[in-house]
This record gives sequence, structure tokens and C-alpha cells, in this order.
Amino acid sequence: MGDPYRSRDGLSTRPAAYGGNSDEIQLRIDPMHADFDEEVTGLRNQVRKLRNVAQEIETEAKFQNDFLNQLQMTVIKAQAGLKNNMRRLNRSIIREGSSHIMHVILFALLLFFVVYILSKFSRR
Repeated sequence: MGDPYRSRDGLSTRPAAYGGNSDEIQLRIDPMHADFDEEVTGLRNQVRKLRNVAQEIETEAKFQNDFLNQLQMTVIKAQAGLKNNMRRLNRSIIREGSSHIMHVILFALLLFFVVYILSKFSRR
């Protein structure tokens, strides 16, 4: 079957430089496939760019995660403050609710009395 180390991609073997029956082999790359180095270099550059993009994405994701955590804490604090204020308002309404109704009734009676007196004086 020919040379056992022969590759279909242009690699071929040749005896070691010092000769003899050695287990070592030397590979010769055909000039047709010499542009692999350029492709590998190009791929390395692309991998480097992708790594930089991935790091930027990671940095942005961390920033947005921190921002969302701060926003969530702010919302939780606002909800707690609103709940406390609603509780105080409810207590105030319950405690002074009858007093407010009494004030409204007294105001209505006073207004009725003032209108009555003005109507009496305007007829004379």
C-alpha cells in the first residue's frame, strides 16, 4: 500500500537526517499547503477578537446584573415605605375617622346658620 505515513493532504515522510532504522520520521509539507500558517494566524486573530468580545459581553452582563440588583433593592425599599405609609394612614383614618365626620357636620350646621342669618338680614 505504499508509504504508511503518507497523508492525502500533502504530508509525506522521509528518512531521518542521520539515517538508520529510527522510529522518528520527518514530515515535509508540500508548498501547495503552505498557506495553512496564514490561515492559522488568521484564525488565531479571529479567536482573539471573539475572546475580547466575550469578555466585553461578560463585563456588560455583570454591570447590568448589578444594576438590576440595585433596582430591585430600591423597589423593595419603596414598597416597604409605601406599605408603612398605608398602614399609618389606615390607623389615622380609623382613629380620627369619627372626628372628621363630626367636623363635617359642624361645618354644615355653621354654614346653614350663616346662610339663615344672612337671609334674615337681607329681607329687612
